[in-house]
Amino acid sequence: MARKIAVPDAVERYLNERKADVSDSTLYNHTSQLRQFIAWCEADSDRPKNVSEIDGWHVSDFKVYRRDEEGLANTTLYNQISALRVFIRWCESRDLLEDISENMMMPEIEDGTRDEKINLERGKKLLKNLRTYEYASLKHVLFALLWSTGMRVGTARALDVEDYNSDGMYLEIKHRPDEGTPLKNGRAAERELNLHEWVCVVIDDYLGGRRHDVRDENGREPMLTTKKGRAHRTTLRKKVTTMTRPCEYENTCPHERNLEDCEATAYNAACKCPGSVSPHPLRRSAITNFLNDGHSKELISDRMDVSVDVLEKHYDARSESEKRELRREMFEME
Repeated sequence: MARKIAVPDAVERYLNERKADVSDSTLYNHTSQLRQFIAWCEADSDRPKNVSEIDGWHVSDFKVYRRDEEGLANTTLYNQISALRVFIRWCESRDLLEDISENMMMPEIEDGTRDEKINLERGKKLLKNLRTYEYASLKHVLFALLWSTGMRVGTARALDVEDYNSDGMYLEIKHRPDEGTPLKNGRAAERELNLHEWVCVVIDDYLGGRRHDVRDENGREPMLTTKKGRAHRTTLRKKVTTMTRPCEYENTCPHERNLEDCEATAYNAACKCPGSVSPHPLRRSAITNFLNDGHSKELISDRMDVSVDVLEKHYDARSESEKRELRREMFEME
């Protein structure tokens, strides 16, 4: 007979076991994704409370429930069901469940890649709005860093004040796993990252007055701060999601929603806006912008801490027309 283990307890055990085998970002993503399943189970008395009660019908119900969530991207649904399948496989390997994972039907996603990004015109509108209404704020600095460098949000969070060289206009990216700020690719991700002058101006003004003068639990001075210390990854993700809602910088809704009634105008519900994006599309957008400027993939690979193969498959969001026009320009075919 299978053990009776509550779903939250099983998820916690699963995550603890995986902690030593996966990166911090992967563990964070699985924690967030499985939290959705826990909430779904607890929201109705007819849903499974113990892992042994889960069957294929519950999995299907959860997938349909999440799919029908307004504004949930298909890729997000795919990632959540993928995380659930890995968890269920773990349960099967511990004799808590039988024969569910292999029969799970995954949401379809084209080529396993994403095409979500922010185009150059939209990025300029966002920056103009931030310069006008939230100059040198945490949101302004965060967007400037992600948009201009393509760094991961975990990398931005890991930055300390001392990592910034204003005179040299660059950042030192450092891997510090023992102090709570590891980089996804470890020591290999360490590098010096050049900054545009306009980004340095924003950072200088932020450090000169808008940054909370606090230290983290390791005595370090984080660059991106809240009143309590180093900004949490969730906080930074929410700031990106809120600032990329079209109504934030255009005061209108392209999705024909009434702004007074739209639930996505609430801070904690910004992800329900079809036009908002998470930090990852900003990374894709930055890489695409550098590609459109004619920079080599090898140089971009070093700057963005991504292999050329992964860059080509997952981050090159240019259309065929954009590629053709760039080739015409590079070959001076007037």
